[in-house]
Amino acid sequence: MVSVKVIVAAGAAALISSAACAADLPMPPPMVAYPAAPVETGGWYLRGDVGIGLPSSNLAFLQNPLNSSNFAFDHASMADTYFIGGGLGYEVNNWLRFDVTGEYRSRTQVNAFGQYTFGGGTFGDQYQGYLRSAVFLANGYIDLGTWWCLTPFVGAGVGGAYNIMDNLTDIGIGTSGAGIGRDSASWNLAWAVYAGLDFNVTQNLLLELSYRYLNYGSVTDTIDCIGGCNPDSYKWGGLTSQDIMLGFRFRLQPAAPTPLMPPPPLSTRG
Repeated sequence: MVSVKVIVAAGAAALISSAACAADLPMPPPMVAYPAAPVETGGWYLRGDVGIGLPSSNLAFLQNPLNSSNFAFDHASMADTYFIGGGLGYEVNNWLRFDVTGEYRSRTQVNAFGQYTFGGGTFGDQYQGYLRSAVFLANGYIDLGTWWCLTPFVGAGVGGAYNIMDNLTDIGIGTSGAGIGRDSASWNLAWAVYAGLDFNVTQNLLLELSYRYLNYGSVTDTIDCIGGCNPDSYKWGGLTSQDIMLGFRFRLQPAAPTPLMPPPPLSTRG
């Protein structure tokens, strides 16, 4: 018969062995609360732009109903223009943003020459004037991702343009006739499409190089003849411009930092 002492000794040995095995098991990971990753939010920004535009238009002769002639333009041209502008925008997130912009487009010279026949002879008229404009647009852009601080984007805008024709003159070629324009102005629908590239100089400052196709309406002026006549009108319609723009955007608050990955939990061995 096994004695009580032997049973007690065996039980004690089993308890000691179990405690030693438990000490070899890894400790459970500590309960650590990590802060939640910041939610992506947008922010306001200021922008400024300068650029050069290559404008073009379709010049049309609007003959006075009281006149009758076969006048037609042989050619017309517009000089390059320069512009400066600024605006206020909002970044919805890292791929979508909107802004409103206003710009002044400097005086650009317009020239045209046309001919007509009268009494068996051919006569001509030489036209010269100056077009200037103010353009206001509401724009939206999609940023296409950032690589090595460079962010390509595309965009579109719609708004209005105020076009002014200054100092338009008509000089008769082969005649003594001449005329002066009325310095007309008008509001027009304007729209644009963009493609460009941003460069992140700092977290808040970005430089921007972009191309823009701008359609900014038309302007019509009427020329009154020196000495009196039934005045005819001239319409520069379908005003468009191929613009190259250099600008900047300045964020009014710093962008949210990229969250760091939390460290792995520590494990211990007894």
